[in-house]
Amino acid sequence: MSKNLKWKGILILVGIIIAASYLLPSVRPSPSQKMAEKLENALKAEEILYGTVSTVDRDQIFVSALNPENRDRLDKLVRGRFDDLDEMSEEVNQAGATVHYRIDLGDEWWRKALPGEVIRLGLDLQGGIHLILEVQTDKALESTAGRLAMDLRRTLKKEDIFFETVERVSGDRVQVRGLDSDDQTRLDAIIESQFPFEQIGDSVATEKGLDLRYRFTSDYEKYVRENSVRQGLETIRNRIDQYGVSEPTIQRQGEQRILIQLPGIEDPQRAIELIGKTALLEFKIVDDEHKLEDALAGTGPAGSVVMYQRSKPEPGKKTIKKPYLLKEKTLMTGDSLSDAQVRIDTQFNEPYIAIKFNKSGAKLFDDIAAANVGKQLAIILDNNVYSAPVIKQAHYGGNAIIEGRFTTEEARDLAIVLRAGSLPAPVEILEKRAVGPSLGQDSIDKGIISIIIGGICVIAFMIVYYRTGGLIADFALMFNMLLIMATLTGFKATLTLPGIAGLVLTIGMAVDANVIIFERIREELRVGKTPRAAVDAGYSKALLTILDANITTMIAALVLFQFGTGPIKGFAVTLSIGIFWSVITAVFFTRTIFDYLLMVRKVSTVNI
Repeated sequence: MSKNLKWKGILILVGIIIAASYLLPSVRPSPSQKMAEKLENALKAEEILYGTVSTVDRDQIFVSALNPENRDRLDKLVRGRFDDLDEMSEEVNQAGATVHYRIDLGDEWWRKALPGEVIRLGLDLQGGIHLILEVQTDKALESTAGRLAMDLRRTLKKEDIFFETVERVSGDRVQVRGLDSDDQTRLDAIIESQFPFEQIGDSVATEKGLDLRYRFTSDYEKYVRENSVRQGLETIRNRIDQYGVSEPTIQRQGEQRILIQLPGIEDPQRAIELIGKTALLEFKIVDDEHKLEDALAGTGPAGSVVMYQRSKPEPGKKTIKKPYLLKEKTLMTGDSLSDAQVRIDTQFNEPYIAIKFNKSGAKLFDDIAAANVGKQLAIILDNNVYSAPVIKQAHYGGNAIIEGRFTTEEARDLAIVLRAGSLPAPVEILEKRAVGPSLGQDSIDKGIISIIIGGICVIAFMIVYYRTGGLIADFALMFNMLLIMATLTGFKATLTLPGIAGLVLTIGMAVDANVIIFERIREELRVGKTPRAAVDAGYSKALLTILDANITTMIAALVLFQFGTGPIKGFAVTLSIGIFWSVITAVFFTRTIFDYLLMVRKVSTVNI
């Protein structure tokens, strides 16, 4: 029996050491955290553009979304001021360069062996923003219908089929007007083989020919809706990754909604604008053949459209809008981009966007330039004319620039959305919650105070009412809290404000099992049993009651986790972990201490 007691003691000691090692990084920053903070401050001081500086384990650092132009400056900075950083690898993609460093910890093997994770805090504790977006899939259908209507128009012209117009009408419907009745069979064959349309009703005969209406097939409509949400999710994820947010949550909810949680964001409005911007980049030729005044008066030519350049106003003044008369046809879009980077104009010291086209886009841009030398090419983003430079040559080598009197942050955000691509459909913000870092810290402080006050009250009650037994239960309570926090860290669970409420509840529930056990022991002592026999009987008789009460509570917690939303899940996580460790500490930990007192210390009475 004493041998078993020895192994139980060793097991408890090992549990305390492991739990404490998991909590150590949360109390004392790891080498990688301290080094990452120093490196980030140095990057900001040297004005080196980057996305994030993140840590993995205790000795690894990643610098992501690094502007390629600043790669040499980073190497020089690390060599000059961070001798204990060793570069392991580099990956370059559209977001920029990601450099992986390892910290040389020397012979400190014990630091390498310790876990490097810290307790993750939710938005309500760390601060940040919570968004629920809805992708406007109807708009995706409309834009797809408009694009396919243009394709159908070109196909009919190529096949020498006479018609008056082919255009999108009534949302996502496509209408063919003035079709020669002799060509209907040929049109039907083209629709069936090349386009995902089905005819609505019968054709209508008019003086100019036949009018026919089409809609998407049900399978294709489902595909467009699904693809717009999936592509929107991926585009938003790319933007957030390049913006530089540590551990964001981006996931789909239902058919059309996207949940986004960005912890630690200091400028919520800027992040919202970055996420919600459609970022549709278009290139159109300025119409210099007609008068802008006529178009503004409503008598403009067919095939042209008026768009505006909106200049950023000075404080207290209205936005300045400069009109342009543009050819309605879009010559190319941002789909042809391969890269977009922030550059600084050496003459005026203002940032601009340098864009680079892919192989096919470069050829198309040169074809456009060659056909329009001497004309203005308007560069439009989300229906706002950013600039309209004159095409001075026929060959640009796949490069262009976007100017617009940007601030550095505006230029960086614009480059991000251009690299990530445009959203396939606009998004609407259905829910928005922002928590400031100060409010999050206030919640943490109040949560800690509530845990301390609750713990003191429970500890004092147990000592007063159960004396030595209460003191043993209090040690079990502290061990229980240590195990709960270590489990949250080890499984990378997120601690939220409702989670703190779960911890406070666990403090009260943790001693509940001991109360049942102690009352059973009291009953056995009253009938004249020896202390050792009373303890054995008390634990054995109370075990089923303890299991029954905690299993039913655990089931309720699991149901809350399965069907609850974010805050409810946070409460359910800490409650579930707390219940599990409460049973272990109440039955195993306290029993081991009683056995030690009765068998090793030979205590003759049990003071309960």
